[in-house]
Amino acid sequence: MKDPTSPAASNTSGVVWPPIAVPGQGLPRDREARPAVGGPATDAPHRSTRDSRPAKVSAPTTASGSAGEPDPGGPEIQDGGGAAGEGPALLDDLRTAIGRYVVLPSDEALTAVTLWVAASHIQPGLQHAPRLAVVGPTKGCGKSRLLDVLYETVHQPMMTVNTSPAVVFRVIGKNPPTLLVDEADTIFGPKAGDKEDLRGLLNAGHQRNRPAWRISGPEHKPTAFPTFAMAALAGIGDLPDTIMDRAIVIRMQKRKPGERITPFRSRYSVPELHALRDRLADWLVPLRGTVAGSVPKMPVEDRAADTWEPLVIVADLAGGHWPALARAACLAMTRSEVVQDEQTTLKTRLLRDIRRAFDQEGGREALRSQDLLAVLIQDAEAPWAEYGTKGLNAYHLANLLRDFGISPANHRFENGRQAKAYARNQFVDSWARYCPDPAPSVPSAGVPARPAQGRPPAPPSGTLPTGTPGGPAGHRPTR
Repeated sequence: MKDPTSPAASNTSGVVWPPIAVPGQGLPRDREARPAVGGPATDAPHRSTRDSRPAKVSAPTTASGSAGEPDPGGPEIQDGGGAAGEGPALLDDLRTAIGRYVVLPSDEALTAVTLWVAASHIQPGLQHAPRLAVVGPTKGCGKSRLLDVLYETVHQPMMTVNTSPAVVFRVIGKNPPTLLVDEADTIFGPKAGDKEDLRGLLNAGHQRNRPAWRISGPEHKPTAFPTFAMAALAGIGDLPDTIMDRAIVIRMQKRKPGERITPFRSRYSVPELHALRDRLADWLVPLRGTVAGSVPKMPVEDRAADTWEPLVIVADLAGGHWPALARAACLAMTRSEVVQDEQTTLKTRLLRDIRRAFDQEGGREALRSQDLLAVLIQDAEAPWAEYGTKGLNAYHLANLLRDFGISPANHRFENGRQAKAYARNQFVDSWARYCPDPAPSVPSAGVPARPAQGRPPAPPSGTLPTGTPGGPAGHRPTR
């Protein structure tokens, strides 16, 4: 007798996992499997009966090079949001609704969450499934409330607080759910216990075709379990670097006394959000086959581009002011995370403090090890005075800089004496790679502020520059 929970059965029958019992929340929207419009995507999407009408879409426009591959800097999708240009208005309505129930840390964060929700409806046609890391310093910052709103608007949500990897492996199929993980610190924090399989799944699922192999079934055959699925994870404190590097990071804060939100009540909140979810599905599900080959212009590179590409694709599909909004949010939020990473990573902090020490010493070409240590330890806001048991010493300094290929050497100073010293030119390459000078920020003129309750944001009056791709602070270093 065939095991109904095996991956083979799940992928062929379109298994429907039971709705999650969350008080006051609606059920996921059921969909039937239908072939993709505009050509098959890598994974065949599921459709509802409402999506049976043929979609009037055009093939993605890409520029081809001499090798026949699409140009990464090719033109964006210009779909106009479907018939009657519904895309921009629909995203505006969704942005307004999210802003009514949750106070997000910035307008860029509100834009990013809006586009992430919309991107979940086309994830079977995407190559990357960006994570949404909803983190905060303490409880009461609105993290769980944001997950409540996401649950009612994303494609096929699966809310979980503490689940086994075996369950997640079996529900992820060709039309994967959108995983919503609350209290993620129980997975990655000191209370995590034996959760390595789930951590590996969340890391691998960022990119398509990264299955997890397990011995399964009564015959103990090697079986490939798909891992590709979008996921939002909420928790106190930062998640591991491997997750944060694959995520759009939303750093929540407690509301100030003057900040007001609409209470989330199922009797009126859920129907409103479900109506938006259904409109998103009607617009985006028929476009899954189209987005599979799209190559939008990206203002960032490497993993940051992989993570933000689905959001930019949605913005380009909508048109109007959303392409500029998406790229401005991408630049602002990735640069913010670069700064955050520099401030929290000890070795990068050391490079920045050494650069400051050289600047304070009048641009000298070399500093004795003891002089450099004295400058570092005198900084009351730096961690060096309390590093180790007695503060940072010459051995610690050399050990921390070893990974950058930097080491002290004998240097003759003006008075003719030799001493162990660090030369400025040893640091130039590492400074450029790990703590570059911040690039000018994108002008915010024309970007709509957080919408007032019940009123969609007005379109911008001008066109936002997107900056040079791969600018000095345009992406986080790939780990």
